[in-house]
Amino acid sequence: MNPEIRGVIVVPIDFIATAAFGLESVVARQVRELGYSEVKIDNGRVEFSADELALCRANLWLRSADRVLVKMGEFPATDFDQLFDQVKALPWPEWLPKDAAFPVNGKSLNSQLSSVPACQAIVKKAIVESLKDHYHLEWFAETGPEYTIEVSLLKDIATITLDTSGVALHKRGYRKLSMPAPLKETLAAALVELSYWNPNRILLDPFCGSGTIPIEAALIGLNIAPGLKREFAAESWPVIGPSVWKTAREEAQDLMRRDRRLAILGSDIDQEVLSLANYHAKQAGVAGNIKFVRLPVAEVTTSHEYGCIICNPPYGERLGEKTEAEEVYRQMGRAFAPLETWSVYVLTSHEGFERFYGRKADRKRKLYNGRIRCDYYQFYGPKPPLVESKS
Repeated sequence: MNPEIRGVIVVPIDFIATAAFGLESVVARQVRELGYSEVKIDNGRVEFSADELALCRANLWLRSADRVLVKMGEFPATDFDQLFDQVKALPWPEWLPKDAAFPVNGKSLNSQLSSVPACQAIVKKAIVESLKDHYHLEWFAETGPEYTIEVSLLKDIATITLDTSGVALHKRGYRKLSMPAPLKETLAAALVELSYWNPNRILLDPFCGSGTIPIEAALIGLNIAPGLKREFAAESWPVIGPSVWKTAREEAQDLMRRDRRLAILGSDIDQEVLSLANYHAKQAGVAGNIKFVRLPVAEVTTSHEYGCIICNPPYGERLGEKTEAEEVYRQMGRAFAPLETWSVYVLTSHEGFERFYGRKADRKRKLYNGRIRCDYYQFYGPKPPLVESKS
């Protein structure tokens, strides 16, 4: 793809969609679904190149990414002079207006430049010198829109990025209230997308808590962009402009499938968290497609022949809770055993889950719930007979 000048930005722009370990392929698929086919996957990130509209679309639509970054540059850096010169040479005036606020964050792993504060200071100084040359100013007030910059050093390779998202993408805007140890929205969406569920099947989460998995499934089923109800850092950037964001948001509105009727159920034993779940579903605009009920997992039963169970049961991580979690797994095994035509998906960190559940998974996938290493146990039911789509 040959670069071209559009306004003051050279396109294509190089983007990095960051992701939790184990979700890179999910994010890559979501990027491709937006129409950007040339995708590179690395640990914790997915790279692609596109135009300004892609910046807006990626923030609005990427359900399982943590952030969308502009990749300003990547190069070897083993001393401060090398870091300074390479950073100064990057096209900062294309992106930063003269009143830009540009805090610099940093991280370093297995690199000779191991002092993160020193690296941050060098990067800040290099950007200031670049802007001085362009704007012919000696001092910058930094009172304008914020451009958060990160210098990331890994094995002596520096990656310099601009954060377009601001608040992390799992903050959809619907979960105003929460409960302890909630499942992130980005992971919940990935659990749904890694299952065989589709909008024509029933979905049940028997440990729904404050409703994250059912709500994310409803957003997927109705094709609602998860970021539609929130704002992003780059919305205040003059170089992108409100017309580009307006186009992306109007496009997202047009792509909604409000005509679909979904059968999504969430149950839990805690009435207080179920109240939160109902509130969050209303905030997300999907309350009409989810039913929440108070029900112990041992009493789960259904007359429907085909469906998917997707859940995040207790892990038993805290002292004294392991035995309780194991009993829950036994109850799950007994309750789900009659559902021979259903597919069951369970996320837990308990390494003995299959033993207590009473069945070996068809597939396991390593994922991380925050910093907790988990397995996503997948038990496949038979494919339902082909029926004409109701949507």
